[in-house]
Amino acid sequence: MNAQDRIQMLALLKQSVARVVRGKPEAIELVVTALLARGHVLIEDVPGVGKTTLAQAIARSLNLSFSRIQFTSDTLPSDVIGVSLWRPERGEFEFLSGPIFTNVLLADEINRATPKTQAALLEAMNERTVTVDKTRYRLREPFLVLATQNPVEYLGTYPLPESQLDRFLIRLALGYPERQEELNLLAEGGVEGELESLAPVLDAAQVIEIHGSVRKVRVAEPLLEYILELVHRTRAHPALTLGVSTRGALALHRASQALALVEGRDYVIPDDIRRLAVPILAHRVILAGGEVGEGWSRSEAERAVINEILNVTAVPL
Repeated sequence: MNAQDRIQMLALLKQSVARVVRGKPEAIELVVTALLARGHVLIEDVPGVGKTTLAQAIARSLNLSFSRIQFTSDTLPSDVIGVSLWRPERGEFEFLSGPIFTNVLLADEINRATPKTQAALLEAMNERTVTVDKTRYRLREPFLVLATQNPVEYLGTYPLPESQLDRFLIRLALGYPERQEELNLLAEGGVEGELESLAPVLDAAQVIEIHGSVRKVRVAEPLLEYILELVHRTRAHPALTLGVSTRGALALHRASQALALVEGRDYVIPDDIRRLAVPILAHRVILAGGEVGEGWSRSEAERAVINEILNVTAVPL
């Protein structure tokens, strides 16, 4: 695949998803960036704003398999990764794979699952393998998890610890559509018909090929220094008790390469890093003191700190 073909296909992918996810070009671009960077996305939002539609549109536009898990407090790790059953007629165990063996997984309301189940999912996300009864099974490629959590409800939930949040490349919120977009949706009666008619614009093999191209995107030395400066400032900020880890710095670097490719370039510019700093770094810090609550208020405070750091850090020219 040459550069021009890649640019055209990625543009078609964004256009395809935008047919059903209306008025959210930034969210679409972030999800595509995560896919190309081999990362996962945490969508922090209320029900009914298009999270499932976004996941299905990505899967259909890429001709990929799609699964959904609706997490509850009694969801077990085996409900996610699968289970081995004894087959007496054959005298052996048979592994029945769980819904995680797919290309695009919607992990709905992940904060309703117990920590043990969350850990099983997040370990598989990180390792891209599942081990059952000492046998290792490799997950499909490409593999993208879109996990959701409701930042308003707290009853019966198990908030993801910071070490688990760090496994997600990007955290974002879709938000409600603009008034005109919502009016158009009402007039059309929804997007179910449009979603069913989406045709693939890329396949799994082409996505995997683009993964290789991401690593070749050039990042100049001053931009590497800029990423490091942003990260170091989070570690020294008085509003934070814990700053961004080295894994967070690597995530920002890799995602910047992927975003440059999505934008049709083979080199990173400062704007790529600035656009990604909040969705990639904000969920990797821990606020100082206990005065900030959970949900929206906590997330907004984390984003505000990263935005403040962006505003006071010199941008390389």
